[in-house]
Amino acid sequence: MPFETAETTMWRLVQLYTGRVGYKRGVKSEGLSMTPPVIDCSGWTGLLLMRAMHAENEMAGRTIFGVDDVHALQSWSDRIIHELEARTGFILEGRDVTAHNLPRCATIGLKIGEPTWANNHPRPRSITHIVQVVRRPEDDTPFVSESFGGSAPPGISLTPLGEWLVRAEPRLDADEIWAVDPFRLALKN
Repeated sequence: MPFETAETTMWRLVQLYTGRVGYKRGVKSEGLSMTPPVIDCSGWTGLLLMRAMHAENEMAGRTIFGVDDVHALQSWSDRIIHELEARTGFILEGRDVTAHNLPRCATIGLKIGEPTWANNHPRPRSITHIVQVVRRPEDDTPFVSESFGGSAPPGISLTPLGEWLVRAEPRLDADEIWAVDPFRLALKN
């Protein structure tokens, strides 16, 4: 696997925080030090990607993922998807988002509803949620890791990719889902 260190780093974070961290909109990684710990969807995805890319750079002893690229992923859900698409030239949309087509560790943005907070913050494609595909190292099984406020209990959860895609059917049918490949950023360096 070309990004084994990055993938393992994300899996370790998922194991550490799943079920132990709640959701709070607008709170990024600083929320992990709160009592109780909280984080929003883009904060969680950004943290997974940042730590994974830093670990890969450190293991290689050189820059594989550029500082500017990693920094650009510390943003809101729509902006993360936009930056990854713009920097890599790759995106899947709607029904093209399948288990077969997804990159190994895809980052997926979704339009979920029309929240009132989005009225003052127009978003490209109206993306309001983001998730990260992670892989269990022992058997390479893909899962979706996300921080979500509507789940019971709210917070960081882990769902097998196939099950998550079934739940995402309404978004797939409505072309309200987009997938990008964060590890393509390495091809630039």
